[in-house]
Amino acid sequence: MFKKILTSYIIFNFCTPVFASQEQDLLSPDVQALLQTEIINPVPPHLVFNSKQNADAWLFDMSNRLQKWIKDKDTRIRYLTIIQYESIRAGLDPQLVLALITVESKFNQYAISPNGALGIMQVMPFWVKQIGTPNQDLLDIRTNIRYGCTILRYYLDKENNNLDLALARYNGSVGQSWYPNLVKDSYTKYWEPYPVMLMINNKLVVVDYTKD
Repeated sequence: MFKKILTSYIIFNFCTPVFASQEQDLLSPDVQALLQTEIINPVPPHLVFNSKQNADAWLFDMSNRLQKWIKDKDTRIRYLTIIQYESIRAGLDPQLVLALITVESKFNQYAISPNGALGIMQVMPFWVKQIGTPNQDLLDIRTNIRYGCTILRYYLDKENNNLDLALARYNGSVGQSWYPNLVKDSYTKYWEPYPVMLMINNKLVVVDYTKD
């Protein structure tokens, strides 16, 4: 009976978004200034790899995986480019960010939680007041992903790079392990990187985009 309940719980949580509800921290002036700097970035998103071959391989692989949630190819390419760029900019693993988004919103740009968290990475609106500007829209895909990556990086720094503790803070479930476990399960199930085969100069080539 317990096994059946546990299985139902896991299936439910992989099929249903688990909305974040970050708790507002009292930021020191230095931290607030640093986060404000991270939010401001006029550079257009672009893939950050050491070679075009690795960039093409990653984008090909991730786009195929993302079809489960986003059918339009152009939208997938746009989302993935923003996610990879903003993740690297924040010092995060893009695969981890993809896993978190899978759990949080299933890539729904317009997701709104009962607690008021907004967008694809479920960012609480108080962050805009703390570190942003009033004209920023958390339902804008690029803005939301930049905030989400910046916030996760902040929590990782706060927790001395302890991923489980940082993820629990992101979700607003400090002291519990169910949410970090969901994100890690999502990583393993959907986003763990593997070498891919590409057709290059009419030859099939195995490309390991994880090796820069």
